[in-house]
Amino acid sequence: MRTRSICLTILLALLCPDASAQWVQTNGPYGGGISCFAVSGTNLFAGTHDNNGVFRSTDSGTSWTSVDTGLTNKYVSSFAVSGTNLFAGTDGGVFLSTDSGTSWTAINNTGLTNKYVTSIAVSGTNIVVGTYGGGVFRSTEGTSWTSGGVFLSTDGRLTYTVVTCLAVSGTNLFAGTDGGIFLSTDNGRSWAAKNTGLMYTYPTCLAVSGTNLFEGDYGGVFLSTDSGTSWTQAGLPYGSVISLAVSPAGGGSGTNLFAGTYGGGVFLSTDNGTSWTLASTGLTNTWVITLVFSGTNLFAGTNGAGVFRSTDSGTSWTAASTGLTHIEVSSLGVSGTNLFAGTNNGGVFLSTDSGTSWTRTGVTNGYPVNAFAGSGTDLFAGARDLFRSTDSGTSWIATGFPTANQILSLAVSPALGREGATNLFAGTFNSGVLLSTDNGTNWAVVNTGLKISAVNALALSGTNLFAGTTGVSRLSNNDTTWTQAGLANNFIRCFVLSGTNLFAGTDDAGVFLSTDNGTSWTSTGFPTNSFISSLAVSGTDLFAGTYSGVFRSTVGGTIWTAVSTGLTDTSVSSLAVSGTDLFAGTNGGVWRRPMSEMVSVKLTSNPLPTKFNLDQNYPNPFNPSTTIKFELPRASQVSLTVYDVLGRQVSVLVNEKRDAGSYEVKFNGSNLASGVYFYRLQAGSYVDTKKLLLLR
Repeated sequence: MRTRSICLTILLALLCPDASAQWVQTNGPYGGGISCFAVSGTNLFAGTHDNNGVFRSTDSGTSWTSVDTGLTNKYVSSFAVSGTNLFAGTDGGVFLSTDSGTSWTAINNTGLTNKYVTSIAVSGTNIVVGTYGGGVFRSTEGTSWTSGGVFLSTDGRLTYTVVTCLAVSGTNLFAGTDGGIFLSTDNGRSWAAKNTGLMYTYPTCLAVSGTNLFEGDYGGVFLSTDSGTSWTQAGLPYGSVISLAVSPAGGGSGTNLFAGTYGGGVFLSTDNGTSWTLASTGLTNTWVITLVFSGTNLFAGTNGAGVFRSTDSGTSWTAASTGLTHIEVSSLGVSGTNLFAGTNNGGVFLSTDSGTSWTRTGVTNGYPVNAFAGSGTDLFAGARDLFRSTDSGTSWIATGFPTANQILSLAVSPALGREGATNLFAGTFNSGVLLSTDNGTNWAVVNTGLKISAVNALALSGTNLFAGTTGVSRLSNNDTTWTQAGLANNFIRCFVLSGTNLFAGTDDAGVFLSTDNGTSWTSTGFPTNSFISSLAVSGTDLFAGTYSGVFRSTVGGTIWTAVSTGLTDTSVSSLAVSGTDLFAGTNGGVWRRPMSEMVSVKLTSNPLPTKFNLDQNYPNPFNPSTTIKFELPRASQVSLTVYDVLGRQVSVLVNEKRDAGSYEVKFNGSNLASGVYFYRLQAGSYVDTKKLLLLR
């Protein structure tokens, strides 16, 4: 029987790739955490709390564009408008825009000793900011600031330094702090406590309507008609109020007061808080952080689903997030041609066209969706609960997971002896591993011998189930007790399988490989002190997602190469291979890159080479690219490097172990000057060097 070999043709992306050879952001999933609004003329501004800066809409929320040039701190907590000046409070101080957000300048020069700004208000000619831990600061021109205090109660000033909100009513300036409400009548120079009648002394929001002052906190809404001297509780049926808005009609009987809550949606009162009705139809995310009126339109900013707009006083809501920043993605899943993105607060999104468009599906419980798993026509998504879909992810039903712990990982395997049945395993934050044999209806704890800690990863290899905690644990078929399977001193973040090879990513020691079901492990050479968030395999290629981007090696290789060109958001939380593309989930959505840009493998059936050989490149001379061929009669550690005439290394084309076969490597010299260069192949003890000529 004649033995034939499979020869691989490898086209490698080089140090000087084409401009198109890079990651591109997919069109979603859209949304984002909206922390604040501002209205200036016909412009509506949205600040984000997921480090994505400021967005502007000029068409009542129909579309949004990013406007953050010069905004070096993009965690935006608050806005204030004064004429043509727009102020933004961030975790790095105060920024000013005089051109409707097109550009920003920091105005923190002198005196603003605490730059974690939580709130801004304009009081007369004064700009007043509240900070987290530094109290109140005041400025008249924005270049120098005076502290309004780490105040002492003995002289009538603020006792507390965590300022949560500010409001202006005439000459009265109100500050909500971690010690209640305080009033200043002299632009923040002195303060008086105004807490009589409040249930809690930790307000989250303030709103003014004529002579009425409303306060929201974790006990609902409170009303003061005497500038905060006394407070009465309004009858809101849901606590945890975090935002308030009053309709432009303002004052008097019939004023519309809206309250945004933490998980309960929006409520409306037309009688100054005496009675309330739920006003959340169409609001798919009920964590409403901020509310604002722009004309007759009411906008709601949510904690992960972007912006919603109501044109009928809250009777109905529609999403208004086109162009808003992408949501923070915590996991990716693939089922056939469907791509799923699990987000940090916005539930699950589905794309059927490789990320060109996304649709929000039914998982909207507001907790991170950390894992996906599939079995036949069933799909599972793990969050604070376990969700099941039987229609390819179009809709989801909560199964009623029996623990309050977050699900971190999922795995599905066939159940032996029960045709069509499956074992569904769920790894949790601190309750170990649970098993369901009826698609999530009932669960049993399977923790004997397991180190009980966060089970970040689960992987099935043959009849073995591996759990990643502090080290690796293994549960073999029909066993009831876990056994330790190595890496005991490492915290395991992720697994990926390639045949019988099991790879484990750690939080500070790189990537490890086991070829014997966890009996022994070897390092793959990934730099230590690297947080490996995710792993993916495609053919012979191994990819690692980190907080510093995406890296590529080969299965069995020890050389890693960064493949993050174009990936402007390098905080990669998840990787997935779908079709011919590699997808990366990040803090700013989903990114896509064709794997052919990083490595393209063509299979042929040519005979196995009988000797080492390095061919002359073709074409030669070349402009700007050429192909170099070489043959290996046996597996070897291969180095293929390009040098200039002075012997300086200009490109490393291959630096890893390769199996026997014939290879083609494409060299692109578009960033080099015309002239003579040399390429050198070393494979084991074999060394050869040839000359190539670049003509530009």
